[in-house]
Parts: sequence; C-alpha cells; structure tokens
Amino acid sequence: MDLDTLAQQFLNALQLGSLYALVALGYTMVYGVLLLINFAHGDIFMFGAFVGVFGSYVLGLPFLPTLVVSMVATALLGVTIEKIAYKPLRHASRLSAVITALGVGLLLENGMLALTGADPRKYPDDFFAAGFTIGDTSVDLSVRVVIILVALLLFLGLYYIVQHTKWGMAMRAISYDKFAVPLMGVSQDQIITLTFALGAGLAAAAGILWGVAFSASLSPYMGLRVGWKAFIAAVVGGIGDIRGAALGGLLLGFVEIFVVALGSPIGISSSYRDLVSFALLLVILVVRPTGLFGVARRQKL
Repeated sequence: MDLDTLAQQFLNALQLGSLYALVALGYTMVYGVLLLINFAHGDIFMFGAFVGVFGSYVLGLPFLPTLVVSMVATALLGVTIEKIAYKPLRHASRLSAVITALGVGLLLENGMLALTGADPRKYPDDFFAAGFTIGDTSVDLSVRVVIILVALLLFLGLYYIVQHTKWGMAMRAISYDKFAVPLMGVSQDQIITLTFALGAGLAAAAGILWGVAFSASLSPYMGLRVGWKAFIAAVVGGIGDIRGAALGGLLLGFVEIFVVALGSPIGISSSYRDLVSFALLLVILVVRPTGLFGVARRQKL
C-alpha cells in the first residue's frame, strides 16, 4: 500500500468512525442517565436521514439548514418517544424497557416503510457543496473532511455541555446517584428530556452525514446495521462515558476500513468486517469488561 492510498484509507476510517461515534453518543448518554439501552436509537438515526431527504427535496433546503431542521425534528421525536414509551416504565423491570425499545424501533422502521416505500433514497446531486474563496481562488472541501469536522464540532459541543454547564453537571449527577439529585432541587424529568433530545439530535446529524457520504443508501432499515455497530462502539469505549463512545466509534471505523484495505490483497473480502467488529467486542469485554473508559460501580437498587 503506497502512501497516497494509506492517506485515503485513513480519511475513510476517520469518516466512518466519526459517524459511528455520533450514533454511539446517544446510546451512552441514555445509558448513563437511565441505565437503559435504547435499541430504537438506530432507527432514530434513520428517521433523521429521511427528514433530511424531505428537507432537501420538498423544502429545497441546502446542507446546513437541512442539518439543523433534521436535528431539531429528530430531537423532538426522541423526547416524544421518551415521554410516551419509556417514562411509564422507569420503575418497571429493565426487560420491559428493552422490549419496548425494540417495539419502538419496529414501529419506526415499518412506519417509514409505509410512508416512503422500500426503494433506497438519496439526496439531490447538488445538495452538498462545501468550499470557500480566497481572493480569486475557489477551494472545494472534500466530503470526508467536512464530515469529520462536523462530527468533531458536534462532539466538542456535547463535551462542553456535559462538562461545563449546569445541565451537564446535573446529567453527571443523575448518572452517579439518581435518587439524591431530586433532593437537591433538580428536575429529573427535565434532565432526561434533555438527554434524549441531545442524543437524538446527534443521531440525526449522523444520518444526514451518512446520506452525504454513502449516496443512494437511505432505506427504512438502514438503522439496523449502523445501530448495532454504534452500540458495539459504545460498549467497547465504556458505555456511559462520552469519551469512550467517541473513541469506540473511531476504533471500530479504523478496524472495518483497514480489515478490507489490508485484507483484500490476501483474499479477505469486505464481508469479514462484521465478523471482526463483533470479535473485537468479545475480546475487549473479556480483557476489560467495563470497556476502555468504563468504570465498575455499585448500582443502587
């Protein structure tokens, strides 16, 4: 592999890993606050991508306004799902919440299938155009570079909210002791609502960027594979820690891209990517059950 090819594969890995990381952040935030694995999160990612299709074709919006509209609409969906499906089950068994999450995912998938049909969708050819002008020189930015930069900015924004705002402090406090926080005058409902809104908004951004990166790949079932991969990334990084989710997503992206890049010359096909992804999960859980950044803690019942 020459240096130019290596650089291209490195960017491909960063792009794919950034998308996995954005989706994984939603898994890890919800788990950190509610100890709930939101298995419908992959389908929320799908919903955000299809809102982008609506914004681009029906409303004629360019990339950035479509991204904002999709994030807001999908955040509202995430909050609605939490209020209707998950809030009544907060004191029920975790199995009930897991089954409900799977049911919500099926509802989103089949609802979108009924609305749009089974044919794959894509954004308009002129949907994404990024660049800037220096004097008389026009500089076009690579799709991969923009996706990586947008993902990085979103992660830094989330990290700032979680680490340096009162809302973020409350989220971390609920994650540590959900019983004591209400005694301090903090509304648990408001923090949970914010958590779902942020996680769903990031999933929507990932859905838009996925559609830009992989043309004609938007379908009602696109969230299944991506959702499971992002869940793997969250567990590998240490579910409940946003740094771990980001690192896990990047690690998974690099593994998948370089398995194909390095394995093709020796006859290893791209179909082995999933095998390696799940094998990576098993190895890390055997060596470090809490994930790379996870910390074992005693849970109050």
